Amino acid sequence: MSEIPEDPLALEQQVCFALSVAARSVVALYRPLLEPMGLTHPQYLVMLALWQHAPLSVRRLSELLQLDPGTLSPLLKRLEAIGYLHRERDRADERSLAITLTDRGRELRAEAEKIPPAVVERLGLPIEELRGVHAALTRVITAAGS
Repeated sequence: MSEIPEDPLALEQQVCFALSVAARSVVALYRPLLEPMGLTHPQYLVMLALWQHAPLSVRRLSELLQLDPGTLSPLLKRLEAIGYLHRERDRADERSLAITLTDRGRELRAEAEKIPPAVVERLGLPIEELRGVHAALTRVITAAGS
């Protein structure tokens, strides 16, 4: 049986606190890598999904990123304005917006491939440990969504 801390509300004992600080810290590592590409971290996540799955409907992209379509819309508008993607009505379903990459958006992938190894290097943790953290966080996401 696990030991209950003396103060169950101690800040340093809270999973939410550790996740929040870790998320801010890791996203901060990405910032100088993404700035030359004109991307914010949320925009980078959109691009990752599109590089892997494009073309996508807004609905499917929203599901993949676990973001509300209303949150996604300004990200897509900005990425379209800088020339990385196109949004157009799906010919098969006029109610649906189809998201496709532009040539410029596809070409950006080569530059973005440098990001994961740079982040791993900046974190200074063994790749096996990072894979373990990823697996644990995936389980937390699943458990929290249940």
